[in-house]
Amino acid sequence: MSRISRRSLLEYSGTTAVGAMVGGAAAAQPAQAAQAAADATDTADTTAPDFPKGTLFAGTALLGVNPENPRLTIKFSVSASEAPPEANDITPAEIADLLNDFAASRGWQSFTFYGTPAPAPLN
Repeated sequence: MSRISRRSLLEYSGTTAVGAMVGGAAAAQPAQAAQAAADATDTADTTAPDFPKGTLFAGTALLGVNPENPRLTIKFSVSASEAPPEANDITPAEIADLLNDFAASRGWQSFTFYGTPAPAPLN
């Protein structure tokens, strides 16, 4: 479960599903736990919505785990005047991953970016 944070699971799946996933993975054999994590990642990757070019994405994270800590909000969009070759394409998901890595290096929690106008999660 390298790409799915517990915070994301709580927001979208509810505590019962998270408890079953965490409890089931902990009690399962290592191979079964790895397969369950791969299945969860595959499911998350295939259900991502298709955002139009120029979609505005926004996410908020806390500094540490205390809800009273400072919050950081990041907004971004990605668009190109023409469709670039696939080798040169930069996707919103790649930007979100880079921003999460950078924020984590500074002590911020993981961001879940949402696309607008219809609020849907990017990562």
